[in-house]
Amino acid sequence: MSGERKSPQGSPNRPPNVPAEFEDSVAWAAWLYYADQLTQSEIAEILKLSRASIVKLLQEARERGVVTIRLNTEAASRTRIARALTERFGLTAVTAIPALEGTPLVRRLGDAGARVLADQIEPGDVIGVAWGRTILALARAIVPPEGVAPLTVVQVSGSSTGGSAEFSPELCSSLLASRLMARCANLLAPAVVSTPELRNRLMLEPWLVKQFQLIRAARRIVFGVGDVGPGSTVRDSELAGNDVIDAYVASGAVAAIIGLFIDAAGQPVAGDLDGRRIGITLPELKTIPARICVAGGPGKVEALRAALRGGYVTHLVTDIATGEALLAGPAD
Repeated sequence: MSGERKSPQGSPNRPPNVPAEFEDSVAWAAWLYYADQLTQSEIAEILKLSRASIVKLLQEARERGVVTIRLNTEAASRTRIARALTERFGLTAVTAIPALEGTPLVRRLGDAGARVLADQIEPGDVIGVAWGRTILALARAIVPPEGVAPLTVVQVSGSSTGGSAEFSPELCSSLLASRLMARCANLLAPAVVSTPELRNRLMLEPWLVKQFQLIRAARRIVFGVGDVGPGSTVRDSELAGNDVIDAYVASGAVAAIIGLFIDAAGQPVAGDLDGRRIGITLPELKTIPARICVAGGPGKVEALRAALRGGYVTHLVTDIATGEALLAGPAD
């Protein structure tokens, strides 16, 4: 092809608001419309063009074969990253999404995670739900699939008593259950109690016994992975004081999964919360067949690598940049 192809407005097809992963605004508009399923008006707002210009871009995409060939080429690029991550870490499947300027990554990951979960749900499923900002975004975004009732959503970690109301375990599980029109089994106990003795007594209560029977019956679970630095979700949740978390870090913790701390190799790190926490354990997590981890961003690379090394993830939902960073790290 000779010369530079112009957009409907006469400017180069790859303006600054088109991600580097996409050749031009035709491919980007096609991706947003056919893959992300945005409306033409939403795409017009993203590309800063008129809706009529978006219609022309989508028409050009069809004429040039972008939808059937060019978009598939871009999908192949994503598949390359996904396949490499799958092979490197022994995963079942990976979804790697492009970032979108002006849209928070947490929301993008939540949208993608919601699609992955919805595609997996089967009639009668029991779905375990953790907590965090990304899991809350997933719960808000999910569209219930048809013909899968009855469903049960089960909270896998004790309820919050601190500052995590905006992304608490009970909110994440309740919202997801409401969106899926499912039965909700909230875990009506605090995430951390004062002594191991109290925890052991509570775990003998019939209502908690039934809750953990449900947790162990889960066929799939959605959870995130957090770092342990300042401003991290595990610190904002007030699951424990900063001094307690600092002690875990001093002992080698680089990540937190559902309030449990692991080192760079993915192994559990012992600490003050041991024996006092009410919720799913790391060995129990590994028994769930489909373990959907939704996490991304530059601050999560080390934490994600630890979770992957530990074998806690079967299905990963992340962004392309994080996927590339994971692949650029040392081989395990």
